[in-house]
Amino acid sequence: MTDRLALFPLGTVLFPGLVLPLHLFEDRYRLLVRDLLARPEPRGIGVVGIELGHEVGEGAARRLAEVGCVAELTEVVPHPDGRYDIVTVGSRRFRLKEIDRTLPYLRGEVEFLPEEPGAEPESAARRARHQFRLYRQRLGMMGIGGASGPGSGPEGDEGAEGSGPDGLPADPVRLSHFIAASMVLDGHEKQRLLEAEDATLRLHAERELLARENRLLDVLPAVPAGQFLDGSFTSN
Repeated sequence: MTDRLALFPLGTVLFPGLVLPLHLFEDRYRLLVRDLLARPEPRGIGVVGIELGHEVGEGAARRLAEVGCVAELTEVVPHPDGRYDIVTVGSRRFRLKEIDRTLPYLRGEVEFLPEEPGAEPESAARRARHQFRLYRQRLGMMGIGGASGPGSGPEGDEGAEGSGPDGLPADPVRLSHFIAASMVLDGHEKQRLLEAEDATLRLHAERELLARENRLLDVLPAVPAGQFLDGSFTSN
C-alpha cells in the first residue's frame, strides 16, 4: 500500500528522531508550506537525498535516493516577504516508488518501511554503543562537543525518557538511528545506513564505521569540521 507525499530533495540524509530546521525561500517551497498548513495535523514532507544534482532551482535535483524519511512539521515561522523558517522532526522511513512532477514542487508515491529490530539486536546495540562512546570521547578530546546532524541533532539525547545510563537510547532501533544521525560521515554512507533493512544490520554497519573512525582519530592530529557541526539552518 502506498501513500502520496510532498517531496523535499535535500543534500543531506534525514533519520527518524533527527531535528531538522529549514529556511524556505523558493516559491515552490513557499507553496508547499501553504498547502501543508491548509491540511490537518500531522503535517509531513518526504525528505529524500539528492544523488545527482543540487538543491536550489526547479529541476536541479536530477536523481533522488530510493529511500527517504518523513519530516513532520513542529514549528512554522512565516516572514512578511513570504519566506518561512520551519522546524521538523524525522519520523517514518519510506521507499520512493514514483515521482509526480505536475505541481511546482515534487510529490511522490511512497511505501512506508517497517522498523524491525532484526536478529539479536541487543548484542549488536551493545557493541555499537561501546564504539560510539569511544568516538564521542575522542571528538571531545579534540575540542568537538560531539558530532550531530543538521539543526539541533537527534532527539533522545542525554536525560531523555527511554535513555540508558550513558544517555543513549536504550531501544536498539532508536539507538541505530541516533548513531547514524550523530556520526560525521559522507552522504553515501549515511544513505546506506538509512536504507538498512533492520536495526541489527544498521548497528553492525555502524560498529564497523565507528571502529574505522576511531582508528583515524587515534592517528590524526585534527579532524576536518563536518558540514553539520555548526548547527546552522539548511537553506532551501
